[in-house]
Amino acid sequence: MDTATRSRRVTRVVRGMPTSDGAGVKLTRVIGTPQLDMLDPFLMLDEFGTDQPQDYIAGFPEHPHRGFETVTYMLDGRMRHRDNHGNEGVLVPGSVQWMTAGRGIVHSEMPEQEEGRMRGFQLWLNLPAKDKMTEPRYQEFGPDEIPVANPATGVEVKVIAGTVEGVVGPIRQPATEPTYLDIGLGAGDVFEHALPAGHSGFLYVYEGAARIGEGADAASVAVGELGQLSPGEVVRIEGRDSGTRMILVAGRPLREPVARHGPFVMNTREELMQAFADFQNGRF
Repeated sequence: MDTATRSRRVTRVVRGMPTSDGAGVKLTRVIGTPQLDMLDPFLMLDEFGTDQPQDYIAGFPEHPHRGFETVTYMLDGRMRHRDNHGNEGVLVPGSVQWMTAGRGIVHSEMPEQEEGRMRGFQLWLNLPAKDKMTEPRYQEFGPDEIPVANPATGVEVKVIAGTVEGVVGPIRQPATEPTYLDIGLGAGDVFEHALPAGHSGFLYVYEGAARIGEGADAASVAVGELGQLSPGEVVRIEGRDSGTRMILVAGRPLREPVARHGPFVMNTREELMQAFADFQNGRF
């Protein structure tokens, strides 16, 4: 296979849409919009980032989930989470919570601060039909538990899920075999990373700008933009600004029917109606 075929390129560039969720928290929705409804197995990507307390202080009071996973990655700020199974903790800067909602959970995410900056991402991943009714569970890791790789000059990669130069991220999910990397690099610095050829992939630039791909196929992705990646074996990323940062995310597509409404993601309308009935009858 020649280099051009092996190398992933950007098939489209999407800019997020301002919205609000929870009790009025302001955020930018990047996946889960009319421009990009989903990217199997990824259902939604939200970026939140503000130093105005009124934009985040109301938080996300109790709400249910069934049939998928939520991944919260904090860059700045502190968020307390609680659920109806007795779990509770605080997400601090640099920490990750990978929650498998499975058969059902009711939880809240509320700011543990009244001033300062709150910044991070929440990603939703679908679960396969066979796992939708599994027991809820968490994979939660503090900043000191997220390993860092330095695969090339000027490149620093926080490995949340996947492997970079032998550095293995702590998250495990056999169903979708996800990659989740937080990449920092400077102008002219280059990071090349192998991804399973059939996995869906995207990158989202949250500081600076990057150029993705090789030769005539290379495309620029600016701050606040998502680049959807073509199939291929390797992605090549070049920093265009000093202090460029982005997340690179990939996972095995499930290729199953999706029935979704609000906080429930199932395979059929009947399963969706059952989820609402179970929640209303206190069976989560």
